Amino acid sequence: MKTITRGQPKHCTAGYLSSAKHQQIEERAITVAEYIVEKNATVRQAAKAFGISKSTVHKDITDRLGAVNPALAEQAREVLNRNKSERHIRGGMATKKMYDSKRKKTGDEAETEFFSHRK
Repeated sequence: MKTITRGQPKHCTAGYLSSAKHQQIEERAITVAEYIVEKNATVRQAAKAFGISKSTVHKDITDRLGAVNPALAEQAREVLNRNKSERHIRGGMATKKMYDSKRKKTGDEAETEFFSHRK
């Protein structure tokens, strides 16, 4: 028998969700998975788009969606696995972009200083 924990309303026992809330979570899992498949999105991109955490996106795709829509769950897992295998490439590209912007900024400042001292 489940006990009611402090702070919870008496109509909600610990560990159980109302059917409406459960339905809402399943719908969110489906919507997030469709977004990931359609946009080829990463977990971070999906989390940002839906205003939820990366952990929630991951749990929706890996745990919850399999019971609701196994075919969509498989498609979403394929996209996430591909993204995971490519993440080192994206990380390298982000680092390159960061250093290029620093180099450009430093180059622009050096050029500005050069011309300002010529007066």
